Amino acid sequence: MLLNRRQSIGQLVTLAGIATAGTAQAQQSCAVFTKETQAGLSPDDALQRLKDGNARFVTGKTVNCDLLKQVRDTATGQAPFAAIVGCMDSRVPPELVFDQRIGDIFSARVAGNFVNTDIIGSLEYATAAAGSKLIVILGHSDCGAVKGTVDNVKLGNLTATLANIRPSLEKLNYQGVPSSKDKALVQKVADQNARDAATAILTRSDVIAQQVKDGKVKIVSAMHDVATGQISWFA
Repeated sequence: MLLNRRQSIGQLVTLAGIATAGTAQAQQSCAVFTKETQAGLSPDDALQRLKDGNARFVTGKTVNCDLLKQVRDTATGQAPFAAIVGCMDSRVPPELVFDQRIGDIFSARVAGNFVNTDIIGSLEYATAAAGSKLIVILGHSDCGAVKGTVDNVKLGNLTATLANIRPSLEKLNYQGVPSSKDKALVQKVADQNARDAATAILTRSDVIAQQVKDGKVKIVSAMHDVATGQISWFA
């Protein structure tokens, strides 16, 4: 009986230690980024932080933070560690799928996650002016903008929007009449579009290209699966 009691006490102490460690880790994860903590991250560190966050999201182990406290803590400044170019799709909110919070990431969203002068200029601000270490082009499966591009949809200003994605379809040299019913084709266009956006940033921005050359910034493309929430990363 005494042994069992000692075992129980030991288990309680162990559990208390785990809980304390878990609380400390959560508190650390909830601390908003400052210029100092941002500067302490390398581009690879920033990428790993996003990968870890998506792993938490997929497994249902997201960190619960006091968002109002983060609002107060970021009221006088921000130091996001990464910038995400994502689609406006409601199923792919970057802060949620990467399990990040207020002040952690810049988020530029447009149907089809392509880049243009305005978005590239925003990324120059995010990196050169605000110190972000990573740029992610985040595409996703079952993308309506990509489907519209494949079907050559014409609809008001959307026509010009989809024209930004059209070159990615043309690069595939598809034989026949493209159709969004071809799911494999839609995904190939989405993949190519994400890669092309990353390339376009380097070719159209000397500011960012120099930061990449100096090892201060990394650009990567990724794909979000809307059926699982999991993000895969391109080489």
